[in-house]
Amino acid sequence: MSLNFSGSRRPLILVHRAMPTVTGIEGRVDVMVTPQFYTLKREALHVRFAHQAQKVALSLFDGLIDDPARHDYFVYREEDAWVFIAYDPKEIASFLESKGLPPKRVAKLFFAQQAKKHFSNPVALGEKEALVRIDQTVTVVPRAALPEQEWGVFDETFRPGKGVSFGATGASLLTRKQAVLLAVILSLFGVIWLVEGWRYGRTNTTLQSKLESYYAKYPSLQSAYTRESIAAKYRKIDTAERKKREVVGKIAGMLFKGVMLQSFEMDEKGFRAVFEAADAKALKRLEALAKASGIVKKQRKTGTTMIVEGNV
Repeated sequence: MSLNFSGSRRPLILVHRAMPTVTGIEGRVDVMVTPQFYTLKREALHVRFAHQAQKVALSLFDGLIDDPARHDYFVYREEDAWVFIAYDPKEIASFLESKGLPPKRVAKLFFAQQAKKHFSNPVALGEKEALVRIDQTVTVVPRAALPEQEWGVFDETFRPGKGVSFGATGASLLTRKQAVLLAVILSLFGVIWLVEGWRYGRTNTTLQSKLESYYAKYPSLQSAYTRESIAAKYRKIDTAERKKREVVGKIAGMLFKGVMLQSFEMDEKGFRAVFEAADAKALKRLEALAKASGIVKKQRKTGTTMIVEGNV
């Protein structure tokens, strides 16, 4: 293994099951893990941005890995497809700790697949295994299965353009883009909270004015119990309407090129939407979006038609 200690860049370490204990390296480092620590899937999704592809990552690995909710997901574009990588941050942190490298010393986490162009020649992983590119996928193979050829040397040139921030404890891994997106979402919630507060303030003022006029006509309404009953009634109506708007927004988010909404019904108890997909691929994506929406309780399909139902 060759490491770069020159300049201000952190050393890059290739992490694999047969690696020795890390010694003689001070300060923080970056690591690249082999497929022994992640599961890879490639999908040709019709989305433009990584955060859109990230929304369906969990459903793509259903049945491929144990406990998908325990894993984190790294997504990036590779030629005409999206690459999804599922990994268990706690497993990686525990292994690094066992090799003398506390997770708090790890700054960036990379995946071997990101450096696939550098694995045209195999890179040795101990005495029994090697890392090599096969059909555009970086794979671990037995060294005995490889013919005599020139071996590659892992060095600084394998470093990808971007990776995952490991964090102080190794328990949370977020890319810079994800961190920025999270900050934007939290800021948006803050704005929504202020707008809702202002709107509720106006609603309460209007309601109070109406109540005052009723007090003059009907003195019995001065009772605190009666007033609270009226206020509770209005709050319940407003909550129900907001829930309906949320459902409509989620249904709209399930529409994309290749899918049409044939019908949509909603009442006080629930909703029913009928979608028509152009082909099996569009239907599969629609199923994933329905599952990720959080509002769909039942879904069934006939051919390329899918019906989803839920509560309001």
